[in-house]
Amino acid sequence: MEGKKINRNGNLYTFIYATVLVVLVATLLALCATGLKPRQQQNIEAEAKQQILNTIGIQTTADEAQAAFERYVGERYAVSRSGAVNQQADAFYLNLKSELAKSEHEQQLPVFQATMPDGQRKYIVPVRGNGLWGEIWGYVALNDDLSTIYGIVFDHESETPGLGAEITAPAFCKQFEGKTIFEGAQLTSVAVVKGGAHPDDPHAVDAISGGTITSNGVQDMLQRSLERYSAYFSSIREQQARAAMAADTLAAADSLLQPAIEPGAMSNQH
Repeated sequence: MEGKKINRNGNLYTFIYATVLVVLVATLLALCATGLKPRQQQNIEAEAKQQILNTIGIQTTADEAQAAFERYVGERYAVSRSGAVNQQADAFYLNLKSELAKSEHEQQLPVFQATMPDGQRKYIVPVRGNGLWGEIWGYVALNDDLSTIYGIVFDHESETPGLGAEITAPAFCKQFEGKTIFEGAQLTSVAVVKGGAHPDDPHAVDAISGGTITSNGVQDMLQRSLERYSAYFSSIREQQARAAMAADTLAAADSLLQPAIEPGAMSNQH
């Protein structure tokens, strides 16, 4: 007896065909995703390194990012909310989003130290917050005084092109250069002012025209993110102040110990 033939026009055939096709396509996509994952991760890491380098004015291609990052960013570690330093942690492989999901006493906050060609040191920290439509993030480079901004970059997930997305524009980011995040011992961060900041205000920049909510998001992101590092920044600033005071005291003592040379003393020696 001949086997029963499947009706190619029937529902059963259509269902089996569609199921096999879906399974085949899903398998191929999974294999492609698995095969491309290492390359995707490399691209993500290269972009992050480029952004970190951009805060200190180093422009590189994705292919050059690794070598430049190793050349300039020599120290990478983590700090706690209390300011304690963990030198064993590599800041680059700490996921800030994951760290912020932990309790405050468990958080490990990334810090990058860069050395410029002229020997000056810069401290770079990541920032993360929310814009109008999604997450925004970036990196802030501070001068050795841990108060003055040297450079800054921002990025976003889904802000509106021409409006909130302008946080990535060099013109917006450049406003932050030279702004200070401390007023004496008090952390002030930087305000993003709708309608324009006063040109003499060291703690404020102009908001994005038409991007008020994203601008507010940037301001809130900077305030919250920098506050997490406040204890660490303050401890380094205090160490620097003590070192400067000790140097001044030593210089003053040295000047007092120098023998005074009376007028004509040199001629009397001959």
